[in-house]
Amino acid sequence: MTAPVKGPASYFPSIEKKYGRPIADWKTLIRTSPLTRHRELVDWLKSEHGLGHGHANALVAHTLTGDSDK
Repeated sequence: MTAPVKGPASYFPSIEKKYGRPIADWKTLIRTSPLTRHRELVDWLKSEHGLGHGHANALVAHTLTGDSDK
C-alpha cells in the first residue's frame, strides 16, 4: 500500500484537472521565469495564468525546494 501524498504535491491532481496542464509544464514555466522570489512567482501565476493562491503556492514551493517531478 502506498502512503498518501502530503505537502504541496497533494494539490497536483486537482491542479492538473482544473487548469488542464501537467505539473511538469507548470514547473518548467516557474523555472524559466525571470522571477526568482517565492511571492513574485505566486503572484505571477495568479495574475498571468489564473491560478488560485493555494495552487500557485504549492507549485512554487515544490519547484523551489528542488523536489522531483512527480
